[in-house]
Amino acid sequence: MKRGFTLIELLIVIAVIGILVSIATFAYTTAQKKTRDSRRKSDLKAIQSAMEQYNADFGGSYPSNCSPGTSYLPNGLPTDPKKSTTYVEDNDCTSSIYCVCAELEGETNSVAGCDVSDTLTTGYVGRYCVKNVQ
Repeated sequence: MKRGFTLIELLIVIAVIGILVSIATFAYTTAQKKTRDSRRKSDLKAIQSAMEQYNADFGGSYPSNCSPGTSYLPNGLPTDPKKSTTYVEDNDCTSSIYCVCAELEGETNSVAGCDVSDTLTTGYVGRYCVKNVQ
């Protein structure tokens, strides 16, 4: 008598492996989204800090183009990790106020008083915004 695996046993093993791979893939993509969202928040905090330093140096005014310059952001304006565009392209900046937002993939809105009414890009579920402190 020959020993071996039956067809049912092989199918069960393949099904279990498929389930484990799908769980691992979902966990990996979720972790990637959280990582990119964390970077977006960090970038916006850096922009906020640079804008406030600019405000302190220039007597209470902000740069109207949302770009405080390389003196305050030595590597230039940070870019979105997925879209590779700067965060300040469609944001509201004047000499007296600013509001810079980034679209988030894994979290819902946290706009903190900014007037944001445009629709989100496909694949994004919310926004994170920073605004003037002064």
